[in-house]
Amino acid sequence: MIKNKQTKLERHYATLGMMLIAPTVLVFCAVIVYPLVSAIYLSLFDIYTPTLQGEWVGLDNYRELLGKGEFWASLRTNLIWTVGTLSLQILFGIGMALVLHQNIWFRSLARSLILFPYFISTVVAVLVWRWLFNDLYGILNHLMMAAGLIDMPVDYLGSMPNAMISVILVGAWKYFPFVVIAVLARLQTIPDSLYEAARIDGAGPVARFFDITLPQLRDVLVVIIMLRAIWDFKEFDLIFLLTGGGPVTSTQTLPLLVYKEAFSLNNMGMAAAYAVAMMAVMLVFMILYIRKTGEKDA
Repeated sequence: MIKNKQTKLERHYATLGMMLIAPTVLVFCAVIVYPLVSAIYLSLFDIYTPTLQGEWVGLDNYRELLGKGEFWASLRTNLIWTVGTLSLQILFGIGMALVLHQNIWFRSLARSLILFPYFISTVVAVLVWRWLFNDLYGILNHLMMAAGLIDMPVDYLGSMPNAMISVILVGAWKYFPFVVIAVLARLQTIPDSLYEAARIDGAGPVARFFDITLPQLRDVLVVIIMLRAIWDFKEFDLIFLLTGGGPVTSTQTLPLLVYKEAFSLNNMGMAAAYAVAMMAVMLVFMILYIRKTGEKDA
């Protein structure tokens, strides 16, 4: 009798658990599974975007994709953008976090202001930077010419490698506050006794950084790098608004190539194939992130 009651109670709890988790599963399927399956399905067709009509081509889109130089050029540009902006984010983020961790009189105000680039709208940020970079009336060229650093205005967004450097710098400026927040939170948990012991042993600031601070930051930096690599790799709006992938296709990344195929060339099937290929590359970062977080939890 007691066993039957326990069985009924277990079934009741199992049913309740399924009911509670059902909304989450439905949302997950609606926003992740369905778009993913649809993209893979569309990539097997030659589809005209305005009508969404087309014919089955199987894996022809993928064979054409792998043979296109534009795909490999965009992938290379994507990797340059990701590595470049991520490196600067880590460098600036750690440096600023170390400064804000010190007992300075304007620390509270500085911690608030440092978040400004991260929270400001990308459209607004790009408009400001396009004005700064303008080769005719941009304030950056004006200040550099007034200081005698240059004789002629520099075309920051219309020529290479200036365009790529400018995009990377703007991306680093926009997203490095995320690194500051994460690193600063970790710095505040490092015991002061470690630094006191290092000072007693005669370790200077540089030695304390490499022997204590950096090892203590290693775990959080790995997670930051994985997350930011995923987010930066799929970045679209900042690059699109800043250069549109130009000059020509010099700053065209895979997300911009997907947009171009889908809405400029009206080839939704090929655009879906590019998107699936981009997802496959991002899957590597995701697996590394999941494995790292799993090891940390274990």
